[in-house]
Amino acid sequence: MQRVRHYILEFGLIAAVMLIMVLGFWDIYFAADADAQPHHHLHITTVFIWIGLLLTQLTLMARGDRQMHRKVGLAVLVAGPLLVATTAMLSVHSAHKGVVSGEGDFLIVQNVMGTLELGLLIFLAFLLKSRRKLHASLLLSTTISFLGVALFFAMISFVPLFKIEGPETFYRFQTAGITGQIICVAVGLLFFLRDRRNGWPFLVAALCFPLNDVIRSLLASSGLIDPLTELVGSMSQPFTFVATFALLFSLLAATALPAMRQTQAV
Repeated sequence: MQRVRHYILEFGLIAAVMLIMVLGFWDIYFAADADAQPHHHLHITTVFIWIGLLLTQLTLMARGDRQMHRKVGLAVLVAGPLLVATTAMLSVHSAHKGVVSGEGDFLIVQNVMGTLELGLLIFLAFLLKSRRKLHASLLLSTTISFLGVALFFAMISFVPLFKIEGPETFYRFQTAGITGQIICVAVGLLFFLRDRRNGWPFLVAALCFPLNDVIRSLLASSGLIDPLTELVGSMSQPFTFVATFALLFSLLAATALPAMRQTQAV
């Protein structure tokens, strides 16, 4: 019981992320004009598989069951690349839709950078696996990425202050985004202050949102948003999925499997 209390913030974060994600996807599945598409099913399935694995690993850590933790880690080795590959493919899908419709993709920078940042966090987690607390923080900090996006959609769906009621209220998109970023930074800061040596990945993950906004502003001022959208939208979705999965899986396997063989040999 004492070990479980030690991870109370981590359990609370995962529970909050899962709840807010349900709210974020609510309109897509249950609104009057709900029109869930295959890519929505794929995205929500892979994200919840990932969060479920993180919850399982966290529970095993709280119990002190390191042997089972290592075994479940093999599933994470596959689920991580699957998650990032799916996110990359959806980024291409979103950009392609924006190009075809002529409306552009206002999330193009967040989608592309978010995919790269997610992959980097997972790779660093495996690269620094010998530092167990930091390894755990890097993996759990990926939930901040989902939290920020889910907060945005949950707020514009359920919070009257952020609901879009016509062209004159489009500014609420930005207000909801900024509010979500502030909440994420507050969560990241909480984990960082609790353990400055190992909690910094949560703060870094949270700061990626404002960083991406800065990058978007720079690209917009240079007239590069549309070319970026066209470039990403022109990519093959199946190829993007396969190439991203293969690349990240190879990187993770190169760091994880040798250590597993050494552990089994001992």
